Amino acid sequence: MKKGLLAIKNVLQKNNLSTGKVQSFPSYLLNFYTLLKILLATGLVIFSLQVFGQPADKTQQLADFKKVLTDRSAKIVSTLGLNDSGKYGVVVSELVNQYINLNSIHDQNKADIAGIKAQALPDQELKAAVKQQEEKKSSGLLQLHASFLTHLKNILTDEQVEKVKDGMTYRVFPITYAAYLDMLPGLTSGQKEKIYNWLKEARELAMDEGSSEDKHKIFGKYKGRINNYLSAEGYDLKKETEAWQKRVKERQAPKNN
Repeated sequence: MKKGLLAIKNVLQKNNLSTGKVQSFPSYLLNFYTLLKILLATGLVIFSLQVFGQPADKTQQLADFKKVLTDRSAKIVSTLGLNDSGKYGVVVSELVNQYINLNSIHDQNKADIAGIKAQALPDQELKAAVKQQEEKKSSGLLQLHASFLTHLKNILTDEQVEKVKDGMTYRVFPITYAAYLDMLPGLTSGQKEKIYNWLKEARELAMDEGSSEDKHKIFGKYKGRINNYLSAEGYDLKKETEAWQKRVKERQAPKNN
């Protein structure tokens, strides 16, 4: 900043303008000189805040994000009954890394999709490019999913791995399956198997989604498939649902009294 001000003084001197007293500057030069000092000073302050403030903010954001993921992962791992603190820490770390990697894939996909749409391609080319990008994302998620489960199976039992999967998907699979069985006690073994397998498949896909909303959307899609199947099997789901809700209220009535 000092060098910049000195250069201005030199220019003024070459033009026979006094630099000894600010009062001797013509008004327009005085205003310019004063404004320039303010801009230089505030500009340096703003630049300093940008250079030194942003990394600190970003670092804090990353630290906060990782803490949220660590807390979420710890809640899931706490249901596994692990007595070995070392193993406990390893599984928590695996979960945190999985969440971070999933987030990275989804964020990159969103950025890539936005970049494709910004190209203003013809409709057919746009659809093809978006489809190709979505397939790329799906491939990345599939590889990450397989690697994650391989790591877990090297540390945990099959039952514990199932609990991790349920924990990552808010236990929607077992809760929904139990609800179908309770609502439709007359389901055949074949019908139960279909419902179970569809919900299990939904859980595998939901594990790889990046948000709670997207995880529930996956289950919603599969529940729609199940309901269509049951309707084709002769069930009046509206009637069955109303009767089931009535039974649930009757069971809960003694507890409320």
